[in-house]
Order: sequence, then structure tokens, then C-alpha cells
Amino acid sequence: MSAIEIIRPPGGRNLRAAVFDFDGTLSLIRTGWQNVMIPMMVEYLVRLQPGLSPERLRTLVTEDVAESTGKQTIYQMIRLAERVAEFGGTPLEPKAYKAEYIRRLRVHIAARRTALMQRSLTTDSMLVPGSRTLLEALAARGLTLCLASGTDEPEVREEAGLLDIARYFGSDIYGALDDYEASSKKHVLARLTARLGAAGAELVVFGDGFVEIENAKEIGGYAVGVASDETTRTGQADAWKRERLLRAGADLIIPDFARHKELTALLLGR
Repeated sequence: MSAIEIIRPPGGRNLRAAVFDFDGTLSLIRTGWQNVMIPMMVEYLVRLQPGLSPERLRTLVTEDVAESTGKQTIYQMIRLAERVAEFGGTPLEPKAYKAEYIRRLRVHIAARRTALMQRSLTTDSMLVPGSRTLLEALAARGLTLCLASGTDEPEVREEAGLLDIARYFGSDIYGALDDYEASSKKHVLARLTARLGAAGAELVVFGDGFVEIENAKEIGGYAVGVASDETTRTGQADAWKRERLLRAGADLIIPDFARHKELTALLLGR
């Protein structure tokens, strides 16, 4: 059974809203996106003959991607452009790199999306275990649920619909927009607290990336790190994710939502 690792207990907070990251926290549709993005970046850099082996370039790029996981995709492409310039090349516009990455990613996830559309794949098989039950439990307890993703907003909305979880969030589904600074997770949290008239301490934020955990802590929210093993779904925490989530300041670590009853009781009381 998956474990709940408590670093700092919630301490009797009056939680009014729950904010979820999407990819890797709830959705598994885009599992393996790093294996699309990182090789693409290495391809662009190795052409410049920077004097680094492909293995060293991969390590460098992997760290770049890890540091920005949770932010909009454009930030990773901005970093790629910076690396190209650093190694003496003339970078493309970050939007051009993003377009190529999205093209490759769509090929990578096409079969999953088609299977969901044709219902030959169940929605719950493409969700982190226990996701739906937790969403239902939190909604039943009166919390406002919000979805905030670094993926482009139209695709987040479409994929949340394919997974039949859009209904839990209503209009509170947010993703990356052309104005990427104004559509950051930090801005989503600020708008949500303002709309609800809530303090940051009244929010719980669930995520598998560095960014949303840091954003939650900045406003005094309770940060739940989801160290999901997206490939095997064994209920064991992914060690690499766990280490990064702890470094970001997560208050609690879970591998998935299988222990949803215990988690709900811990956050909201019985």
C-alpha cells in the first residue's frame, strides 16, 4: 500500500481550496514527455559541436528541464535558446522550438488520446491511482477545486475532458497562454485567493514538480508533493521526484492518491 510521508502536518488549517497540477499529478496521458523534450534539445545542441559528449549534453539538458518542470513549456524552450547561444549558435525563437516539441509530443501521445476517444482505454487507467476518488471526496467536503498546468490551456481542457475530470473543476482550469507571464501558476494562485477572499494558508496544492510546490510555500499554502511513478503505477514513490519535491519544500509526500481516505482525513479532519 502506498505510504503518506508527513514532513510537516497541516496543523488544523481551514482549507477552502485545492489546486492540482495536471501532467504527472493527475493525468498520465503525457507520460514520457521528458523522453521527447530532452533528446530534441540534445539534437539541437550536438550540431554545434560544443566539445561536450552527447551524454554530458543530456545531463546538462536534463537538469535544465527538471528545474523548470511545472512552468509553461515556453520556459524550457527559452532555456534551450540560451544554451544554443552559449555554445555559439544562432538560436531560433523559443516559439519555434516549442512548435517542434509539440509536434513530436503529439506523435508520442496520439495512440493514448485515440484510445480514450474510442473508449478502448479506460479513463482511470490514464489517471494517477486514486485521483478521481480524491477529487470527489474534496468536492463533497465543499472545497473549490482548481487545475493549473504548464501545458497549453486548450490542450489541458481537452485532455481533462477526455479523462472525465473537467467536471470537478468547472471554469477553474488554467494552462499556458501566449502571455505566459500572466498565466503562471503563481498568478493562478493569486487570482484564486483573491476571488475566494481566502488566505494562502487556506489552500492545499498538489503537484509533482518543483514550481507548484515553491509557489504554494510562497503564499503559506500546504504543499503536497506527488512523487508519482508514472510508468509502473506500483504505488511506490519515485525516488528522483521525491528528492526534488522535498528540496522544493513539500510538507507531505505521496506516491499517488490510493490512500485517499487517510489523506482527506489528515487534511480536513474526519
